[in-house]
Amino acid sequence: MPENLRVVVIGAGPAGLTAAYQFGRRGVAASVYEADDVVGGISRTVERDGWRFDIGGHRFYTKVARVEAMWREVLGPGDFLRRPRLSRIHYRGKMFDYPLRPVSALRGLGLFESVRCIGSYVWARLRPPRDQSNFEGWVSARFGRRLYSIFFKTYTEKVWGIPATSLQATWAAQRIRNLSLGRAILSAFRRRRDRTEVESPIEEFHYPRYGPGMMWEHCAVKVAQSGGTIETGTWVRAIHRRGDQATAVTVVDAESERTEPADHVISSMPLSTLIEAMDPPAPVPVQNAAAGLQYRDFLTVALVVPAEVGFPDNWIYVHTPGVLVGRIQNYGSWSPNMVKDGRTCLGLEYFLSAGDPLWNAPDDEVILLATAEVQRLGLVNAGAVETGYVVRVPRAYPVYDAAYQSNVDAIRRWLERSAVNVHPVGRNGLHRCNNQDHSMLTAMLTVENILDGAGHDVWSVNVEHAYHEEVISTDAPSGPGTPSGAGGASSPAGRSVPVVPAARSGSS
Repeated sequence: MPENLRVVVIGAGPAGLTAAYQFGRRGVAASVYEADDVVGGISRTVERDGWRFDIGGHRFYTKVARVEAMWREVLGPGDFLRRPRLSRIHYRGKMFDYPLRPVSALRGLGLFESVRCIGSYVWARLRPPRDQSNFEGWVSARFGRRLYSIFFKTYTEKVWGIPATSLQATWAAQRIRNLSLGRAILSAFRRRRDRTEVESPIEEFHYPRYGPGMMWEHCAVKVAQSGGTIETGTWVRAIHRRGDQATAVTVVDAESERTEPADHVISSMPLSTLIEAMDPPAPVPVQNAAAGLQYRDFLTVALVVPAEVGFPDNWIYVHTPGVLVGRIQNYGSWSPNMVKDGRTCLGLEYFLSAGDPLWNAPDDEVILLATAEVQRLGLVNAGAVETGYVVRVPRAYPVYDAAYQSNVDAIRRWLERSAVNVHPVGRNGLHRCNNQDHSMLTAMLTVENILDGAGHDVWSVNVEHAYHEEVISTDAPSGPGTPSGAGGASSPAGRSVPVVPAARSGSS
């Protein structure tokens, strides 16, 4: 390992802090620059007037041993709570299990609607959609258009802000288990001893006492103890290159601008922003590819209500049309330490773009809208809402539109030729909706690449083509196309397993 290695880490979210932590364990002091004034990225805990909000919901469960080990190194056993898991789908006044179980969903829809859904599925088997390259065609082919329209279309289009026909099937394959309605129904009537798969929904998960940000606040302290530095309120304006190497970064804070030398740059900032920061600039086609990457922004409205009018779910997915809210958390169901005695806090989540009217509306108007919607859904009477808070998170979710993969590929090829010591990691760094443990794994493997010459293909760290919250369920996929803001990684986690890549055999 080279002596006095100068490592710059851009971003203090899970990926950036994991990289700095792993470097510190190996005797390398990394310099971390975070544009926000807090650490944790989308995994931070927001605090307002003593209330704590989890931005996106973060269950801590993983099948990746090294990720689990790091969690346990950073937080002690007393910092983790074991929490019961419950999440459901709200559709036209009724609640349905999440992950979605088609057989129980059909029962809940009633005889007439169930017959229509089964008929739609049969039609899809006889006349499958011609175009299954997009989300709508892929899901409709496996569940029928009617079941798709009830349990997939409305929510997915709320999340992504584009027609489901414009969202790539890659997302469906990544987030929805590759089962058909027919297989689910047959499995429901199969004798239990003849089933080759086990139905076992996750019942509990681990959760930091004061929310996910507690993990990253403690991690930041450990990075500093190992000799690393973390500067918040500081952003990287330029990455300077000479030949095929980055040589320095220019950072800016509220008071000054300075240039720091760098032997390696670990970047978890948005991939498009990384390209914009290159000096000299990337070629025009690469700049165009970066400009073509799209992001979805995220707004949470936290409403304080009496504890007794809350609900037991960690979160509820809102598939009911006619409201803008996409998902509702109950922070008291995550941890009693997030709320105050006798009260709980409901987080209504809206998926937006920064130019949308709701994004720019005054907080008071946004709180009134959220209060009206939670009443319209029949969950809480508006009069029970005592106060509210608004939290905005730009560029929370990379969008899987029709051009995203070709744009990412063009950027990757250029980086591997022209900035070989610049290493994208994490969700926004790789423009991939990785879960928290996926993002951490990309950082761990990148550190091994730098210090050990391991040759891991970090770009291939992604979930399997299965997504479910059960050990393995024969009943159904785990539900709608949902951005995963959270923790776990395997079958019972509520998140899928990151695939640890082999060493790469060449650029792509």
